[in-house]
Amino acid sequence: MRAPAKINLALVVGPLRPDGKHELATVYQRVELADEVVLEPAGSLAVEGFEGDTLVRAALERLAAAAGVAPRWRARIEKRIPVAAGLGGGSSDAASALLLANALLPAPLSHGRLHALATGLGADVPFFLEPGPKLGTGDGTTLEPVELRQDYAVLLLLPRGAAKASTASVYARFDGGEGFGERRARLLAALAAGDLAALPPNDLASSPLAARLRELGAFRADVSGAGPCVYGCFEERAGAERAAEALAELGRVWVGAPEW
Repeated sequence: MRAPAKINLALVVGPLRPDGKHELATVYQRVELADEVVLEPAGSLAVEGFEGDTLVRAALERLAAAAGVAPRWRARIEKRIPVAAGLGGGSSDAASALLLANALLPAPLSHGRLHALATGLGADVPFFLEPGPKLGTGDGTTLEPVELRQDYAVLLLLPRGAAKASTASVYARFDGGEGFGERRARLLAALAAGDLAALPPNDLASSPLAARLRELGAFRADVSGAGPCVYGCFEERAGAERAAEALAELGRVWVGAPEW
């Protein structure tokens, strides 16, 4: 199964909730860049191909426990999505493993139970269980389908030498809960109008490279998630490719399209 990356077309962060997580409003969009997850029955649980994996193994262990079976699968991950970049690669891998292993169960779990398992693994994991862009609210795991244009090109730029702190530590440093309601209203109004350019900027992370992407023609540019990857949305692929050439010396650059 392909395990696509995501970008956050908007990420509005609010105050702490009683559960210790921040209130969020975010817009999730898949993009073409993808890992690949292969799963097959085996004598015991094994995860191959990516030594840094924690989520796929945890996903399979939790699924087996919930289904009352032994975790007898071998998963192989082919990584293409940069690790710890704000693109959700690990979460997407975990969701793919859940879907593949669930299909192999004698009595597959319901979507609701899969969603609950995914929520326990991480805020981004539930998004990858179903196709289509989503509005994420609550802690990001309450999902609603949204109709968004898909007729544009996406440039991803991972700045050379950029090191990301853990997502938890990035949230822990966030102290800007004031005005959340107003920013959330702006997000919802932009969604209702179908105007990606009018979405508010990422509350959690910023980069001067977003401004550079806009100078190069992007109608929307921002940091994805907690970063450090920056994306730019362009009306035409040719414009994105010209921007990629201009920015290639700054880091790893990828050009593709949104994915439903």
